[in-house]
Amino acid sequence: MSLGSGIRVMVDSPCRLHMLCIGGEDHHLRIPFLRALAAEGFRVTAAASGNPAPFLHADIAYRHFEFGRFIGPLSDRNALRELRVLLAQENPDLVQTFDTKPNLLVPLAVRGMTGVPVVRTINGLGWVYSSRSPTALGLRPVQRVLHRLAARTTTATVFQNRDDMDFFRRHGMLGRSLARLIPGSGIDIGRFAAAAASAGPATTLRMTLGLGTDEVVLTVTRLTRQKGIPTLLKAAALVHSVRPGVRFLLVGPRESEGPLAVSQAEIDRHAPYVMAIGQRSDVPALLGIADAFAFPTEYREGVPRALLEAGLAALPIVATRMPGCNDVIRDGWSGYLVPPRRPRVLAARILALLACREAARTMGQRAKERVMEEFGLDLTVARYCDLYAQVLGVRAREPRAGWRSQAPAREAEFGT
Repeated sequence: MSLGSGIRVMVDSPCRLHMLCIGGEDHHLRIPFLRALAAEGFRVTAAASGNPAPFLHADIAYRHFEFGRFIGPLSDRNALRELRVLLAQENPDLVQTFDTKPNLLVPLAVRGMTGVPVVRTINGLGWVYSSRSPTALGLRPVQRVLHRLAARTTTATVFQNRDDMDFFRRHGMLGRSLARLIPGSGIDIGRFAAAAASAGPATTLRMTLGLGTDEVVLTVTRLTRQKGIPTLLKAAALVHSVRPGVRFLLVGPRESEGPLAVSQAEIDRHAPYVMAIGQRSDVPALLGIADAFAFPTEYREGVPRALLEAGLAALPIVATRMPGCNDVIRDGWSGYLVPPRRPRVLAARILALLACREAARTMGQRAKERVMEEFGLDLTVARYCDLYAQVLGVRAREPRAGWRSQAPAREAEFGT
């Protein structure tokens, strides 16, 4: 098996290293990453709270466990018990975690177990550090304590953006664990291109959605307040007053978002220039019919996959100046960055992209180049494999061509 940067281990061994990768209900989005790790020789098992069907279809072993996305001490305690049983049964060589609760619960679950290295990926700081509600503000010191406890049994912590890494260091939430910056979760560039190429005619999709020849501003995200949807709706009204032929297309789940969701009534107040079409599996095709992409998040993202996909589609982008977004977009060069909760500024930048098409196309092409250079799945997997080799104490053997050149020197380690 090869583990990045020319490291080869257990090439002829019948017993491959067992990776247990644990995440939340959106864990299926990491299937390309997991399949790439399997291609590198890992025996991969996924564990999550979502639908098992995508994993079974991808021929990835899957274990289901229950935990609530929202506050629930009882459900969290039950999830901790489930995780301890799952870890004992699977007996992995390495555990990789994603998402806020697994990143906290799994290191706590391995306490007392020997020889189980845990690598957690901080893919954003989540609701607690995004919301300004009294509940979120009250939970922040509690979560910092939990992260400090989790750090005691965490071997390495991966950050998708430098802002989050600096935050953890500043608040003493790393302990003695190794810290590594690996931008994003990796996007399968070839698969995205194939999906875009296989999409039907843009005119057919436009007609199916009732868009006709209108200009389209697309947003792909959860339809929640922390994702900036109320700000986007206000901006849409401002754009409509100046440019009535623009339609805003919202793609993403709403009903599953509980108390954080915007209401259907709020969206309906902006009909007919705003359409919410729910979660879709044809995002590359939808990106292909859009004229611009708006991402108004107020959320502490890791590196938003939606931005990477919009970049690959060479769409001109307006996003908020939030951690993760500013890792993808350089303001005025490959898109526009605006302050969160500022609908007038957001509207003005959207109008600028629609009015100056040549400049918008240039920005979109630069965003595409940035995504292809820094966020491709192959490069991301190479970076993770380098880290896993270090965590597992694997010694280098025969160099593998190509890996070392894919891992830039600026992917530095911190807190060793």
